Parts: sequence; C-alpha cells; structure tokens
Amino acid sequence: MQIGLGTYLALASVLFTIGAIGFLTRRNVLLQLMSIEIMLNSVNLTLVAFNRWSPGAPGEWMLQGQVLAFFVIAVAAAEAAVGLAIIISLFRLKNTVESDRADLLRH
Repeated sequence: MQIGLGTYLALASVLFTIGAIGFLTRRNVLLQLMSIEIMLNSVNLTLVAFNRWSPGAPGEWMLQGQVLAFFVIAVAAAEAAVGLAIIISLFRLKNTVESDRADLLRH
C-alpha cells in the first residue's frame, strides 16, 4: 500500500480540526496552547507533504517546504515561551489558568 499526498492532507486536516475544536471548547489556557501547537504541526505536515510531491527540475533546490516548516517550528517555540510567561503571570495574579478569568485588561 502506497501512501499518497491525499493521505497526508487528510491527516493534516484531521489534526487541524482536532486542534481548532480543542482551542474553541477548552477554558484552560494550557490546553488552548497545546491545541494551537497541534494546529501548527498540521500546517508543518502539509508543507512537507506538498514539498515531497511537488514537481521540480532535477538539481533544483527542493527544500522550500522543509525550510518553511523550520520557520513555523521556530515561531511555535517563541509562541510557547511567550504564552507560558503570560500563563504564569495570570496564575500569580488570579490563582487560576482559566481563560474566562483573564479579564485583567478590562476597566
């Protein structure tokens, strides 16, 4: 059995859907960050899958999808670091990590 481009795209769409539903239904900010990471990983899977099956001339540099996936991973790491810092600040102020309680900017 050969795994084709459609299989990877179906898996990426399932992962993205799980991440989106997890982000929209959870109140815990940590779980919301994990859901965002799942969605970013589905984007990485799509980039690498399209790069694998893209037609190109032999000898042409064919790593555009992997390079873009690397930048997405770097952005995800920065997002996780900033998000965790915000969550720690929220927990210190409110003693909870629920997103409903994050109303510190309201007056």
